[in-house]
Amino acid sequence: MKIAYDAKRIFSSLSGLGNYSRDLVRILSKIYPDNQYILISKKTSEKGKEILELPNVSHVKTSKGTLSRQFKMGKDAQNLDADIFHGLSGELPLRWKKKPIKKVVTIHDLIFERFPEYYTWFDRKIHFWKFRRAAQSADKVIAISEQTKQDIIHYLKVLESKIEVVYQGCHASFKEQQSAEFLNQVKEKFNLPEKFILNVGTIEPRKNLLNVVKALKGADIPLVVVGTKKKKYFKLIEETVRLSGVEVFFLEKVSMNELAAIYKLAEIFIYPSFFEGFGIPVIEALFSETVVITSNTSCLPEAGGPDSVYVDPKNVADIRSKINFLWENEPERKRRAEKGLQFVQKFNDEVIARDIMRVYESL
Repeated sequence: MKIAYDAKRIFSSLSGLGNYSRDLVRILSKIYPDNQYILISKKTSEKGKEILELPNVSHVKTSKGTLSRQFKMGKDAQNLDADIFHGLSGELPLRWKKKPIKKVVTIHDLIFERFPEYYTWFDRKIHFWKFRRAAQSADKVIAISEQTKQDIIHYLKVLESKIEVVYQGCHASFKEQQSAEFLNQVKEKFNLPEKFILNVGTIEPRKNLLNVVKALKGADIPLVVVGTKKKKYFKLIEETVRLSGVEVFFLEKVSMNELAAIYKLAEIFIYPSFFEGFGIPVIEALFSETVVITSNTSCLPEAGGPDSVYVDPKNVADIRSKINFLWENEPERKRRAEKGLQFVQKFNDEVIARDIMRVYESL
């Protein structure tokens, strides 16, 4: 097959949507090498360099014009004789020729509907219009979790038969065994404490770092945070850290290999988000053999499996007690980490590639 992708996020986004897009093309190109994978975008960048080095992946520049992603990209894919066009971030082009082509769209979450307070009125309306239009025009909709599938049915009024759940994977770095020497180098580079708990993700209200800091007050447990800072919320975090006396290390400019090492160095990974479409950091931790504390809400139990520890994200006392339970119990941490590694194999590259290819072949 010849499969074309809206590659904007591959080249523009370092986090969630970018990681999903890069990983999907990477695993498909390696596990199904006979297909051609065409990335269509206005420009490329270093973020997608590794993907473009794969022998069956190529890049095509979008045709010139105003709003070319919306009005030209679909026609570009048809002119390339693509069998399938896959929108990787909830959108599909608006204009197409009569030439046959099958359309797939991945929808990650509908958080703008569930938590409208995190978005402006205008952004909510634009997101809803784009997602609903894409879901209506697609031949198949891929949801990245059962939670997202139910939200697509409820909010976008899409027939269940049109939706396929295909989970996300994560970067290969988290599945590799880094040497003790490399782990030590990372520990020294970022001046990490001997023992710590870890939080990874954008520092914003929905991710709920504030309640982690509150839960650690008086505990003498260092916290390492890796994530992009949202200014207003980060100021609140800083003030809470100052008043509580919690020891917090905020890390930036961390490479994927370094992040994988930091997961492995952590005693506990904590991720009490109020809502997620999937929660890739949870499976990154499980692949790293680090025990997970996460929320008992949204899709997070899908990602965490039966041996992660679950909390009410609004309940600081619950978060505190679960942290203390694991921090003081090394055999329990080890047992749950080993079970978690067994569970997380369902998110391996081969499984995800097979499920995506099954969607393509059904069309």
